[in-house]
Amino acid sequence: MRGIHSVVDDLRRDVFEEVARLAYEGGDIRRIDQIPYKIVPGEVARYRDSVFRERAIVNERLRLACGLPLRSAAEYGPASLGIEEAAIPEKYYEPPLINVIPFACNACPAKEMRVSSNCQGCLSHPCQAVCPKGAISTDRYGHSVIDNNKCIKCGKCVDQCPYDAISKIERPCAKACGMDAIGSDEFGRAKIDYDKCVSCGMCLVNCPFGAIADKSQIFQIIHAIKTGSEVYAIVAPAFVGQFEGATPAKLRKAMRIVGMKETIEVAIGADLCTIEEAEDFLDRVPEKQPFMGTSCCPAWSVMAKRMLPDHPEYVSMALTPMVLTARLVKKDHPDAKAAAPSARTWTSC
Repeated sequence: MRGIHSVVDDLRRDVFEEVARLAYEGGDIRRIDQIPYKIVPGEVARYRDSVFRERAIVNERLRLACGLPLRSAAEYGPASLGIEEAAIPEKYYEPPLINVIPFACNACPAKEMRVSSNCQGCLSHPCQAVCPKGAISTDRYGHSVIDNNKCIKCGKCVDQCPYDAISKIERPCAKACGMDAIGSDEFGRAKIDYDKCVSCGMCLVNCPFGAIADKSQIFQIIHAIKTGSEVYAIVAPAFVGQFEGATPAKLRKAMRIVGMKETIEVAIGADLCTIEEAEDFLDRVPEKQPFMGTSCCPAWSVMAKRMLPDHPEYVSMALTPMVLTARLVKKDHPDAKAAAPSARTWTSC
């Protein structure tokens, strides 16, 4: 869960740690098939109903961390299937970025109202009185019962119950999604509508089952370092607040230890983006258009264009700070590669 350290974070860290070790050590990379047994040892499951299911989930997380496509439970093949295609210094990103591992999903209810044992069977039944669809009745003990086929999930009953006996249950990933991009498959598991998804990652950080994972290019970045390429880490200044005790000096040293040539903050790219957007704004607002949205966040930019499909020009076309910084690196060092580490993943620019 976002902001709270959990076993999901530990699992994610273990997967990236092992993928990084695999890339740095080299040799037979097909030994990735052994990693699920290292991360999930023994015969007893710790978090799921089966140790085999836990390993299958780790399998898919390993593949996504290597930039490989997600597979369903119906597809046969070891984690190493196609790994040779990923073990290269540079690999074109293949969407989607955000993926739901189907057999890791708990199939949480999309949204429903539930009456708990706190219900006292009161005489006034304010929950019934405020329900606009007549979805609430009483059992023989006078306790409220909700017909979810009639319920429209308005929440009025939740607000009126004097005993807090009614709660609204929502799928955490869908609740966090501002684009209404998460529905359900035929088994009730979360499914992303990629025509709506803007890859913001809010579903990923809010899934308490760790069923949502993103693709990474850490495998390719390490291979680029090993082949002798000059790789520059470009980081957002926000890293100071994201990682406790991570001073600029410590981060720079850490990046050099893992093989980065140098570390550059994207603040300079942000300045260039601001200048370009300011010039666009002064030129176009309000004479040519009523407002202009920023382009700094790719997820926001995609969202704005989808919400305003008839007015894509209302969103600035300026490049993002990360891309501008990467281009500056390329300008000064044409043969270099730029890598953007974040709290979620690694990508190459």
